[in-house]
Amino acid sequence: MAGKRRYEDGCAFAQSLDIVGERWALLVIRELMFGPKRFTDLKADLPGIASNVLTQRLADLEDAGLVVRREMPPPRKARLYDLSTWGRDLGPVLEAMGRWAARSPLLEGGWPLSVSAAMMSLGSMFRSDLAGDFEGVLELHLSWQDFTVRVARGRIDVEPVRAAAPQVTVTGDQNILLGVLYMKRPLAEARAQGLRIEGDEAVLTRFAACFEMPEPAPRSPA
Repeated sequence: MAGKRRYEDGCAFAQSLDIVGERWALLVIRELMFGPKRFTDLKADLPGIASNVLTQRLADLEDAGLVVRREMPPPRKARLYDLSTWGRDLGPVLEAMGRWAARSPLLEGGWPLSVSAAMMSLGSMFRSDLAGDFEGVLELHLSWQDFTVRVARGRIDVEPVRAAAPQVTVTGDQNILLGVLYMKRPLAEARAQGLRIEGDEAVLTRFAACFEMPEPAPRSPA
């Protein structure tokens, strides 16, 4: 990271921005939160980023100790980028930022979310008070990626693996699923858009009730 402009501030928060404050840096970390990806995968999930910028961000994050490179063994030899343990520690920070940003009066919808962004948003938007005593296990197959979502004791846990015994399985596009969870679109509408639901539909309905978009913050002081 030599040569980069720094805040030269003793505050640890300011120095964290020296590491992840560059444009695209936090989004690269978000995309790696559920496991390693190839450069081409990252480029596809961040369609607005230029290849040279992605190369530089990965180099910066690797130099800072947040990203590590791995090599896939033959016959699928390829270079993978993954988060270090310290890099993965940013997960709760990103979820907290998502909760905060969901109240922005300037929040704009309509843009699609990548699979990683959608799964991160579950942690941001989950409401333990709405979950109550609900317990459930869901398996999600979203854009060719598998996830297990568990809700228990007012907590949500998302893992990038297939579930051993899911109560309901959802297959399709993550943005259609988010429409059910956040915008409360009917399951019939989601099915018409291509979402496939197998198993106990009541579990998915109850799961959707664990989320609620917050009221936007006022633009002027209250």
